[in-house]
Amino acid sequence: MSATLASEQVGQFFIDDDRLEYTEFGGGERWVVLLHGQLMPRTMHEPLARVLASAGYHVVTLDLLGHGRSDRPEDPKEYSMSAWAEQVVALLDHVGVERAVVGGTSLGANVSLEVAVLAPDRVEGLLLEMPVLDNALEAGLLAFAPLLFLARFFPPSIRLMAATSRLVPRRITPFWGRIVLETLNQRPAPMAAVIHGIFFGRVAPSSRMRRTIELPALVIGHPRDPIHLAADAEMLAEELPNSRYLAASSIIEWRFRPDRLNQETLDFLAEVTGSTLPARASGES
Repeated sequence: MSATLASEQVGQFFIDDDRLEYTEFGGGERWVVLLHGQLMPRTMHEPLARVLASAGYHVVTLDLLGHGRSDRPEDPKEYSMSAWAEQVVALLDHVGVERAVVGGTSLGANVSLEVAVLAPDRVEGLLLEMPVLDNALEAGLLAFAPLLFLARFFPPSIRLMAATSRLVPRRITPFWGRIVLETLNQRPAPMAAVIHGIFFGRVAPSSRMRRTIELPALVIGHPRDPIHLAADAEMLAEELPNSRYLAASSIIEWRFRPDRLNQETLDFLAEVTGSTLPARASGES
């Protein structure tokens, strides 16, 4: 399966004095918003966005505040799941879209759940990969607390990491290598603020709230990942009354062998949006 060429356009909008950047793919009437993982850029979803756009969907990838090419304030109070959810709704307002399928990976999955709680009338369906919920909180703390400590108390280490990442030529680096390099390109104060905002805020809607989300959802989990536990994805699929759980073989499947999960996503979108697009045929080479 390969994506055909589809139009791409970079845009921006402002919330208060903060600038957020996004990319639109394609030009269909059915909209999909894709949200990245923690500290990662929106470009991580370019391959999927192009596949969906080639199938006729209008896809938007957004750099949430503190990520990618959006502004990166240094105040931790700027960052929370609810604030990021408000940014997604503001994006829909900006591009003039009443409803969209909203989804993402890790942080993006959790933010998507917050959007569903904040503005369910604006969400057509949920595409949730690797949510980080009750079972993975300790592992998440262990993974990101050292980064918070280094950014707060040894900022030169983060600056060195970023400077080293910028030395690697992007043109000769494979796609996922570039994503890693962009993720490493951090500034200490904003990075610390993002992690602080996540640690000391609500990580996701409560289980009680999640059980009230009646939107159709595709929940994707995979084994052998200590932070994105399959148990969390399976639990979420059980909690959401109109969801289906899809097991990936590993965290790398959608990155390096994406055909099966791309097709499952296209089938889900066709079902949710009532699309008459030939989703299966349009994704094949």
